[in-house]
Order: sequence, then structure tokens, then C-alpha cells
Amino acid sequence: MVEIKRRYVFSVSEKSLPLYIESIGYNPQEEDFARPEGYPYYHWLQTVKGEGTFIFNNEEYRLPVGHGILLLPFTPHSYFSEGSRWSTIYMTFSGAAVEEIMTSFDIHHTNVYSDKKDYPVLSNIVHKIMDNIDDSSEFSRLDSSEYLFSYMIALKKYGDVEKQQSLSQYYDKIRPLVNWLEDHYAEDIGLQDMANRMNMSSQYLTRLFQQTLKMSPYTFLVQLRIREAKKKILTHPEVPLREIAEQVGFHDVSHFIATFKRLEGFTPKKYSKLFNQT
Repeated sequence: MVEIKRRYVFSVSEKSLPLYIESIGYNPQEEDFARPEGYPYYHWLQTVKGEGTFIFNNEEYRLPVGHGILLLPFTPHSYFSEGSRWSTIYMTFSGAAVEEIMTSFDIHHTNVYSDKKDYPVLSNIVHKIMDNIDDSSEFSRLDSSEYLFSYMIALKKYGDVEKQQSLSQYYDKIRPLVNWLEDHYAEDIGLQDMANRMNMSSQYLTRLFQQTLKMSPYTFLVQLRIREAKKKILTHPEVPLREIAEQVGFHDVSHFIATFKRLEGFTPKKYSKLFNQT
């Protein structure tokens, strides 16, 4: 029996909703993907048959049956199948309150999760959403918002985080600074400022970041600024680049453009055309 690929895409015009699904689906044979620029929405990908390999942050992670990965927006990544068969379910989503909800659930970074073996709660929710879309012509964005919140609760309650040394061994030590930078990235911040805030030497702070994220604290700050700039370019394409540069902590627009191109491989203007084209 040939399995049918399922894909549903929703309009994201009502971005005022606290949560909304951008796309959801089932791939009986997952394709190989490389997204050096990441994806502009939160992205859940889970294996239901076979096995795949996921690469991000210069690390490889196996995704056997029942394992899934939740990617934060604009996280560079790639993935491919291991063997002849890799079937997956996926869901991409965002919303006006999504970051606050994620923070309240203590979900701050990309991670690998495993579903319950005896009762796969996470995959069941995704399948239930697709079945309800098929069965009801009245399925609305509000319905998707309700289901999405149920998924987030289930992820927090039932999803077991697969402990990865590169992600979690030292993360708790730098978490306060990471959380602070998420709110203050636009300010004039240097390495010593970050070290002073953590009450530790700049050398020790740098070592912690290298062990955890494989980058220096200042590189993390720059990447955070570029990530926020990409969000602003995507959601407010009418805003001049000079203003966006200032809003994310760059005092010189030429430096902003050069940094953006160095990290992303193309200019902010080209990025805007790629993601805002109709």
C-alpha cells in the first residue's frame, strides 16, 4: 500500500494570534534538506518510521523512531535519511505570544526530544490535527492555536530531552547571561561587560561558551543581533535597513550589512527578497 504525503499550509495573515500553525504534514519518505539560513518559524520534526540524521551547531544527532527535534527560528541546519526509509511528521509555527510561552515552559534553545514509547503523545497530537483538518471544513486558525498550545504542554510534560553534552552540560552556567542578552542585545555590550555581569573572568566565560555553544560570547551576541535583524526584515520589510541596524545594536549600517553577508552568505536586501517574495 502506497502511503500518501500529507501537507497543510495556513495563511499567516492573522499574526496577532498568540499561536498559529504555518504548516503541518506527514512525509512517508523524508527528503534531504540543507537550510544554511534556517527557517523563519519554530519547526518540529519527528521520526515515525526509519531513522534520520540531523545536523546543527556542527553536531550530528540521530533521530530514530519516536525522536523529534524542535528548532528555533533561523537556526542553520540540515538533515538526511539513514537507510532506504525515513518517514516523518512536522509542524512549523509562530505567534504573537510564542516566545513568552516558550520561555514559560523553559524552552530556550534547539533540542532533541523523545516521545513516550508506550503512548506517543507528541506524534498523536500532530496526527490528530491533520485528521481534524481533513474531517472539518470549519477548521480555523483558532482551532490550530488551541491544538498548538496542547502540543506545547505535552512537549513540556511528556517529551524527554535527549541530553547532549554540547548543548546541556554547561548551559545552566551561562543561561542567566543568555537570557539577559535576549533582552539587551541592542545595547552597547562588550566581552568584559558580559563577564562582569556573570561575576567571572572573561577567559572563563569564553571557555564556558566554547564548551556549550562552540563560539565566543561576543560571537553569540553578534549572531543574536543578526537573528533579530532577520526577524525584523521578515515582519517589517518596509523599515529601512539603517533603522533595523540601529534597533539590533549596530551603529553603522555598512558594518551591519557586511556582518550579515559574512554570516548568512547574502545581503539583507537579498534576504528580504528571498523571504518576502509573493
